[in-house]
Amino acid sequence: MRYAMNKIPALLLVGALIIATVASGCIGGTTTTETPTVTKTKTQEVITLKVIGPWSGAELDAFMEVLKAFEKQHPNIKIEYKTYRAEDLSTILPLQFESHDTPADVIFMWGWFIAEMGKKGHLMELNNIINPEEYVPGILDSVTVDGKIYGAPFTAAAKPGFWYRKSFFEKHNLKPPKTWDDFVALLEEIKKIPGIKAPIVSGDSVGWPLSDVTEHFILTFGGKDLQLKLIKGEVKWEDPQVRKIFEEKLVPLLKAGYFSDPIEWTSAVDLWWKGEYALYFMGTWITGMVDDPNDLGLIPLPGVKAMVIAPDYLMVPKYTSHPKEALELAKFLATEGQRIHVGTKSGKLATWKKVSIDDYWAPMRDVAKIVANVESAPDLDDSVGGEWQKVFWDQLKLLWVQPDRLDEVLKTLDEKFPKK
Repeated sequence: MRYAMNKIPALLLVGALIIATVASGCIGGTTTTETPTVTKTKTQEVITLKVIGPWSGAELDAFMEVLKAFEKQHPNIKIEYKTYRAEDLSTILPLQFESHDTPADVIFMWGWFIAEMGKKGHLMELNNIINPEEYVPGILDSVTVDGKIYGAPFTAAAKPGFWYRKSFFEKHNLKPPKTWDDFVALLEEIKKIPGIKAPIVSGDSVGWPLSDVTEHFILTFGGKDLQLKLIKGEVKWEDPQVRKIFEEKLVPLLKAGYFSDPIEWTSAVDLWWKGEYALYFMGTWITGMVDDPNDLGLIPLPGVKAMVIAPDYLMVPKYTSHPKEALELAKFLATEGQRIHVGTKSGKLATWKKVSIDDYWAPMRDVAKIVANVESAPDLDDSVGGEWQKVFWDQLKLLWVQPDRLDEVLKTLDEKFPKK
């Protein structure tokens, strides 16, 4: 610590010291000590941002790497994370927002929900931190209302096709198909392998893995345009072009026993990995669920035109106590945070175009290249949502075990579809 001192010529300084020494000896031993000048440094206030998202387990571990990177860059900001299901938030948030309150500063939620809350005036506009030109085309559509961006895109899961173990294919001299006929022939060949219960394991929970398989067939043989028209209700499920996809492509595979009956999806991962099944349709997050992701290969349906790219969206409620810092975090998550996230075992894809293939975790690089060469499409049942989504799941579970009831399934999907 420095003391305040005037600049005194050397000779005068020496003289002053001599006089001071003599004086101190003559004055009854009394010593006067100056108090040094202390400069007080203002400590920067540390604030806490609360973040709500859907992740837990290994997925949360990957996301926490992103949050830790933000905290490292912003030592004055600490982050608290809580896990909530979107289904629960859809009930909790509207009530809190109406009371001008929020449980967190940054919240991950469905795109359609964010748009709805934005229209009601509960969210901050993000146009100043999000440049649409920097993102995958169309990725902001679901969170933009009248030109106002209410949701920021994070990374996305893709639902790109059927996964297989490279070691399994090498052991049985199997090759990925190039045509639809090749695909059917491959299933028949796999079915004959001793110990195989079915060529394809059918993951299930509430029904969504089956919906992902179905949408992959629609996108391959009907394209993105048909998927969008089904979402909007502009094309019926009993329409000939939709029925044809079921009758000529999906249902024959079900009847031939190429798909297993629905099995709880995480258990299905283990059974497939052990070799009881050869193929498994699942999202890219499966790369973080297996022992050796480098043993994974991917087979999209031959001729696929588009794939479901399902981004995670985040919003900043108007009722945050720290709007500046919350927007700073939102911008980070939508940009450089994506670069960090795709480098983890998250199994996610970037929606920010400034992320390169080299930024990806190695087992995801080939997947990223495949997805880059097709159109991105929204998830059908998530886009429609509501009670119809549950009907869709239930009807597909019925179709999987009783494919002869296709007419009944398609009719029910039309009857239960939300009316405009």
